[in-house]
Amino acid sequence: MTDLDAAFERVFELAERGRYSTSPNPRVGAVVVASGGEIVGEGWHDRAGGPHAEVVALAEAGSRARGATVVLNLEPCAHEGRTPPCAGALVAAGVARVVFSTLDPDPRTAGKGREWLRSAGVATRTGPFSERAERLNEPFLVSVRTGRPFVHLKWAASLDGKIGTATGESRWITGEEARADGMRLREECDAILVGAGTVLADDPALTRRTGLNRSILPHRRIVVDGRLRVGAQGRVFSPEAPGEAWLATAIDESDPRVAPFRERGVRVLSLPAAEAGRVDLPALLAELARLGVRSLLVEGGGETAWGFLAARLADRVTGYHAPLLLGGRAAPSALSGVGYAILTEAPRLAGLELASLGDGFRVTGRLAWPGAA
Repeated sequence: MTDLDAAFERVFELAERGRYSTSPNPRVGAVVVASGGEIVGEGWHDRAGGPHAEVVALAEAGSRARGATVVLNLEPCAHEGRTPPCAGALVAAGVARVVFSTLDPDPRTAGKGREWLRSAGVATRTGPFSERAERLNEPFLVSVRTGRPFVHLKWAASLDGKIGTATGESRWITGEEARADGMRLREECDAILVGAGTVLADDPALTRRTGLNRSILPHRRIVVDGRLRVGAQGRVFSPEAPGEAWLATAIDESDPRVAPFRERGVRVLSLPAAEAGRVDLPALLAELARLGVRSLLVEGGGETAWGFLAARLADRVTGYHAPLLLGGRAAPSALSGVGYAILTEAPRLAGLELASLGDGFRVTGRLAWPGAA
C-alpha cells in the first residue's frame, strides 16, 4: 500500500462516520499529509450546516498544512452555502496539492473548486478510488445528476422471490440479522415509501428504530395511493410517530376523502394520474425533490416496486433472501406488474455485493439499463 493508498483508506473511514447524518449533503472525509508522509490533520463532515471535512482537517493541522497534500473523496466546494467555500480555505492554508476521487456534480461547484485551486497554483489530481467514492455518495451524486431522489428498491423474500405466502402471511420470512440490516437502510434514506397494498395487508409503521440517523432532515413516511384506498387510521399515519407522514395520491386535494388525513397532520401530495388511476411517478419524484428528499427507500409491495422499475426510475436494488421456498401462484412476489417480455429488455445488477446474514443473505447492486451509456 502506497502512502496515497493509506491516506485514502483513512479518508473513507472518516467519511463513513457521516453515513447517517450528513443528508442532504455528501459524506466527505479529508486528511492533511505533510511532505514526509505523516498525517497531520484529519476531519469529516458530520452534519449539514456544520464545518466541512477540509476545514476540520486544516484546523487540526494548523501551520503544518502549508506545503502539504490534502486527500479527500470529493471535490472541494466552491460556493458559499451554510459554510464558506472549502477551495478558498485550502488556498488560504497554503497547501501544495489536493487529491480527490470525484468531481462534485453540484453546478455551484462542478469543476469550479478544482479550477480555483489550480488558478492559485495548487496542484490537483482527480480520480483515485473513484468507484468507491461513487458508491459512498450514491444518493447525493444520483440526486444532483438526475434532479430527482435516488431510488433504492428493497425487499425481504424467500429464495424463490415470494414476499408472503399464498394466504398473505409474511412475518417473518427473513431472520433477525436481515431485519436489523434492513432497519439500517431506513436510517440512510431521507424517506421510506410503500404502496397502498402494503398498507392494507401489513399496516406498517415505517419508523426508524435504531437511533443511527442524526440528519437535520425529518424522517418522511410516504404512502403512494392513487385511488385512495387506505384509511387515515393506519399506523404509518400516526401523529405520535417521529418524523412526518405523507400521502401521495391522484385524488384532488379538495376531495372530502382527503380531510381525515389532514386532520391527523398528514401532508397530502395531490399529483397527476397515470394509467388506471395510479400516481404519476415522475411527477411524484419531482415533487419529492422539490421538498428536499434526496434519497427514497421503496419497501414495497411488488406492484409499487415494479412501477419504479418499469419507468426506469430505480437506481439500486437490495434483496434480503431466506433459505425458504414458498411457491404458490397467488403468493405475492417482490416484483409484480406485467414484467418484461424478453430478456434483453430487463435491467441487470452491476457492482454486485453479497453478504451472509444469519442463515440468509443480502444481495445488492446498482441497476444497469439496456442501451444506457
